[in-house]
Parts: sequence; C-alpha cells; structure tokens
Amino acid sequence: MQKRTLLDGQKFQITIKRLCHQLIENHNDFSNTVLIGIQPRGSYFADRVQNELSQILKKTTIKKGNLDITFFRDDFRRKDGLVAANANTIDFIIEGMNVILIDDVLWTGRTIRSAMDALLAYGRPARVELMVLIDRRFSRHLPIEPDYIGQQVDSLNSQHVKVSWKETEGEDKVILISESIK
Repeated sequence: MQKRTLLDGQKFQITIKRLCHQLIENHNDFSNTVLIGIQPRGSYFADRVQNELSQILKKTTIKKGNLDITFFRDDFRRKDGLVAANANTIDFIIEGMNVILIDDVLWTGRTIRSAMDALLAYGRPARVELMVLIDRRFSRHLPIEPDYIGQQVDSLNSQHVKVSWKETEGEDKVILISESIK
C-alpha cells in the first residue's frame, strides 16, 4: 500500500483560510448565507470554516448546521444490518437563504445529490453552493461540480482519499492511498 500526503500542517490551515476568503468575496457579511456540513465528515470541515470566518469577520453569528443524509442515499437499503443515522442540527429555516453545502471529499456526487434532497425539508434556498476540501474530479456518477475547492486530485477508482481531523484523529492531514498491485 502506498500513501501520498496531499495536505497537512500549515498547508491544511492555509487551504481553509483561502476558502474562507473566497466565501467572504461572494457572501460579504453572511447575513443571508448559512453553512451546512454534511455528516459525518463534512461537519468537522464546516466547524472549521465557521470558526475561521468568525475570526476573520469578527462576527459570531454565522449560522451553521449539520445535515444527516442517511435515509436520502440511493444505497441505504443495500447495506447489511441496521443503518444508524446521525441527528440533524439545523435550528433555522433556509427558505430564501444562500446555502453553502460543505463536505470533505467529492467523489461520485451521490452524497451531494442526497444532501440536496434532504435540504428541502428545511425550506427552499435561494441558491446552493458546494465547498469541498478535496475534489476527486474524474470519478463522477452525477453531473455535480463544487464551487469552492481546497485541492483537486486526479485519482483512480481503486485509490482512496482519507481526511484526518485534529478533533477525531489527532492531526489535520489528507492522504491518497493506493493499493499495491501484485
């Protein structure tokens, strides 16, 4: 198995800061914009983005929620055993708001499609944009493209992207894992 580091340490932090500045360019003071992290892994990224935006803008009221998509996935009935869902933590209506959907890795696009379906339970947003830390751009099953990208990586279907978060794994790091061919 081969591992290649895509992001870590200071480069990881700079990437998040850069993405936040791009958001500020398009959404100013976030008075009509909310952040929605796709659970489970996009929630960590959304927390980081919210914290960084609050520091840059000196504003503590940037709305952020976490969205569970378990029962909106097109493959949840195919899983063995019981499916465990996470709790949604969206305590606001998104009707007429700009929504930034946030996830760690965009691969096939199916997670994002599920998230857009799940969002409708909270109202009809004015606009939905997508932010991802890593875009695996050549493996789409659906025509979904991110608006904000931390880093693009060209990868094979046999490769895996693993994002580690300081909150859960003890360090901020993104690695590309390739299985050895025998």
